[in-house]
Amino acid sequence: METREISKKTFGGWLMLALLLILLVVLVFHLIGAARTEDVRKMATGTVAGVVWLFLMCGFYTLQPNEAAVLILFGKYKGTDKDSGFKWANPLYTKKKVSLRARNLNGEIIKVNDARGNPIEIATVIVWRVTNTARAVFDVDDFAHFVTVQSESALRHLAMAYSYDNFDGDHELTLRGSVDEVSAGLQKEVQDRVDTAGVEILEARLSHLAYAQEIAGAMLQRQQAEAIVA
Repeated sequence: METREISKKTFGGWLMLALLLILLVVLVFHLIGAARTEDVRKMATGTVAGVVWLFLMCGFYTLQPNEAAVLILFGKYKGTDKDSGFKWANPLYTKKKVSLRARNLNGEIIKVNDARGNPIEIATVIVWRVTNTARAVFDVDDFAHFVTVQSESALRHLAMAYSYDNFDGDHELTLRGSVDEVSAGLQKEVQDRVDTAGVEILEARLSHLAYAQEIAGAMLQRQQAEAIVA
């Protein structure tokens, strides 16, 4: 079951800071008066109030633009704050920050067989960002690692579905000759795989494409022969 993101509004940090400073001034005068009169009860209540004041001071946090805070209370998801600035929330909340900025994933070069069984080297570059913080935090263990693994898996599947190049003169889609179609197919497949993590794939393109070294020389000779015949 996918986790639904809940928008959570928190208090402005500057307003809470002003209120707590006023409370601190009142508390200091209270303790000074209690010390002068040697009123033990007032000193005890002042001490308790001081502990509460320190506790409330722990509720401040800041959010940068395109940054969110997932708020968790004793293991229960309470909502996500996406408003940037100086903020205050319940000090008992665990505030897990998640970046909403676009990220680049430069995949490693992997070796795989294309649709004709030829070994090729291929790599991809993925541009992605988090759109659902609840899914990213709670539905997968590590959403960044999840995107990396699923992108490689999608790339392997895509490479096996296309031929590296077209030597038969027909109009089949190939990895080398159908860049836009292959990129669109790769983006869709990666998106389907990472949707569980609340991630949006903004762009997916091949960054490296070549025959594996063991057949690169033979395939080059074939391409040259095809060019001469043509």
